[in-house]
Amino acid sequence: MRPPVVSVVAKSGTGKTTLLEKLIAELTARGYRVGALKHDAHRFEIDHEGKDSWRLTKAGAATTVVTSPQKSAMVRIHTEDVEPTLEETIDRYFTDVDILLTEGFKKSPLPKIEVHRREARKDLLCRGELHDPALLAVASDEPLDLDVPLFDINDAAGLCDLIEERFLR
Repeated sequence: MRPPVVSVVAKSGTGKTTLLEKLIAELTARGYRVGALKHDAHRFEIDHEGKDSWRLTKAGAATTVVTSPQKSAMVRIHTEDVEPTLEETIDRYFTDVDILLTEGFKKSPLPKIEVHRREARKDLLCRGELHDPALLAVASDEPLDLDVPLFDINDAAGLCDLIEERFLR
């Protein structure tokens, strides 16, 4: 079964990861099993040259998994450089969580919390040129007049109350 998904979106350097850390910690403290999915529009490397897993992948393994008592990590080569759809990724890797929080996916139809910092961007992504109906709330460091709930950028508990109310009860 697919968990509810909420995406945190903003311009790079605005504080998405910082807010996600706080939301994950708060939801975990409330007893939820939380998944996290970060979108990277660029090529990233999780497998480092010289490591055994890198050597196995470099040798041609389509999927390489490293596992230990504490955690597992997987490197899967995408044929033809085609990224799996968001739905495929969620269905494949996040069936065992109560909620999935994503970073990015700003063009998706997912419910979104937008992070806004006065010095990073004047306009909102979801209320600028495009009016994204999936905008759930905004976490900001300045007052804004909006048609969705506005939270202080550091109010993880308040945002988690909203997430609980809308998706977990």
